[in-house]
Amino acid sequence: MLARLVEEEHDGEKKSISGIGYPAGSDKLYSATSGGVVRAWDCHTGLLAGTANVSDYKIGCLISDGDWVFVGYPNGVKAWNFKLGVYHDLTSSNGQVNALEFGLDALYAGAEDGAILVWKGFADQQANPQFQQPATSLRGHGSAVTCLRASINGDLYRRLYSGSMDGTIKVWDLNTEECIQTLKAHDGAVTSVICWNTALVSCSLDKKVKFWGCGKPVLFCSWSNSSVGLYELPTLEERGRIYSQKEVRAIRSGPDGLFFTGDANGVVSVWKWAKADAA
Repeated sequence: MLARLVEEEHDGEKKSISGIGYPAGSDKLYSATSGGVVRAWDCHTGLLAGTANVSDYKIGCLISDGDWVFVGYPNGVKAWNFKLGVYHDLTSSNGQVNALEFGLDALYAGAEDGAILVWKGFADQQANPQFQQPATSLRGHGSAVTCLRASINGDLYRRLYSGSMDGTIKVWDLNTEECIQTLKAHDGAVTSVICWNTALVSCSLDKKVKFWGCGKPVLFCSWSNSSVGLYELPTLEERGRIYSQKEVRAIRSGPDGLFFTGDANGVVSVWKWAKADAA
């Protein structure tokens, strides 16, 4: 562990970290709490650099892409360009936004009513892009969408994976925006999906980790005993474990071997992979 980022003034469940983002080229790390607050942390000093009350209600997720930070809250998404100082409020009537993903010039948002909202028109090079309003939607889940992950490899293989409280994972073809497969593998809500090329890993509230495909990355899995297990894929052999005072609810990878965890106690921890021991 390199650092623990925490602001002392918290109030119960409102302090739980619901998202972490580290925009490319930024000297700030952003974290969101379920209480509706986004915090910016100075990457050089580890000190709090600023706060913003984004929502009077719950923030469900926060991600970053390029110069942008996206925050999901009830019936909307805030898109903010930290370099240009411009932002967009993207509204909907689909309830809490629990998950966000970006791909193919579009922003995808998983909503409480089971819809995946799609806002098009994003372009990193534009000074003030205009997002398509209102959003179109992908429908098929019978309950809240809890996680999203895009996998894009060339022009032909373009997929979006969505996990839901209904226990299913749906595979969407982003070229046609149609559901091409439904994976019914979990008894509990799917809480995360991780994919690379044609492989997919999913975790759920039934405390099961399922592996689809092949590859050699490391899976981070947060457990209810306030630990995070690190597992080699595809063998799922445990390679390490890190611990927190409370359950870890947000994990984000960063550059140069860094990764970040945020727990239910409002603490953001900064980690770095240890170098292998010399032979």
